Amino acid sequence: MDEKKMTVAEEGMVSASTKDEILPVFRIGERVRLIKAIRNDGTYPHANNGDILLEPGAIGYVRKIGDFLQTIRVYEVNFFEEGFIFGCREFELESADEDSGYDEVAEELEWLKRHREERAKAQSQKEGD
Repeated sequence: MDEKKMTVAEEGMVSASTKDEILPVFRIGERVRLIKAIRNDGTYPHANNGDILLEPGAIGYVRKIGDFLQTIRVYEVNFFEEGFIFGCREFELESADEDSGYDEVAEELEWLKRHREERAKAQSQKEGD
């Protein structure tokens, strides 16, 4: 049998949960969409138990990847527009990068280009004074 050997880093990310993929599905900084409503289980003090805190479709960004009880992978997701940070399981999320046409690298490169042009313009104005 021709099995690929895991690196030490990959071995540290392996989940023992049967609901999670062996390695993390989402990466830190990835845009994700909530596919299940998040309800207050009593840990959020500013809402009643059972209240919906976030509706499906909310967009967030993965901040951290951790484990609960060393078996269940939990993604810490920052939902900027709603002002919440929640821990989510893999089956509660889907990637929002592919279907939205959003290209983080292109956006970053465009910002760098504008920044350099502004810097060069400011520098030339400074030299002209």
